[in-house]
Amino acid sequence: MQRLSSIFWRKRRFRNNEDGSTVVEFALVIIPFLACLFAIIEIGLVFLASQVLETSVADASRLILTGQAQNAGFDANAFKNQICTSSVKALFKCDDIQVDVRTAASFGGANLSPPVNPTTNTLDTTGFTYSPGTQCQIVVVRVVYEWPTFVRGLGLDLATLADGKHLLMSTMAFRNEPYSGTGFC
Repeated sequence: MQRLSSIFWRKRRFRNNEDGSTVVEFALVIIPFLACLFAIIEIGLVFLASQVLETSVADASRLILTGQAQNAGFDANAFKNQICTSSVKALFKCDDIQVDVRTAASFGGANLSPPVNPTTNTLDTTGFTYSPGTQCQIVVVRVVYEWPTFVRGLGLDLATLADGKHLLMSTMAFRNEPYSGTGFC
């Protein structure tokens, strides 16, 4: 009887002991917490990078719009260097930025779609060119960058491409100004 009583008290004492409950609760909560924290940081970085790319492309496209790029004899590399200002260099590898500048017959006929192969879901820049047009022509500037993603589990994946990267794309469509002073378009 005494032995049975001793076993009963040990079980009761073990059941009432809460010394390790904090560690167990922390272990259960830390993984989802860190996943959410890193996902929030990654989403913030993607939005920041997207905005920096948009601003830089808008500023560089203004050179085409006003004819400064055409008069200075810009090629695709010179235009890409114009996009790669100090703020862009902090976030992007400028060598990985892809530039497509071409004219369009009308705004409705301009190609504004992402250059992604629908079969393989990979970036396809084989048709990219640099043709800034002349005054009064409609120009479409597309700039793409493959942004690496890190948080891939728990349904928090931002990857839009097959290789686990997120496609950042900035597109500008505009009509070049009559920069030679001839009047209106």
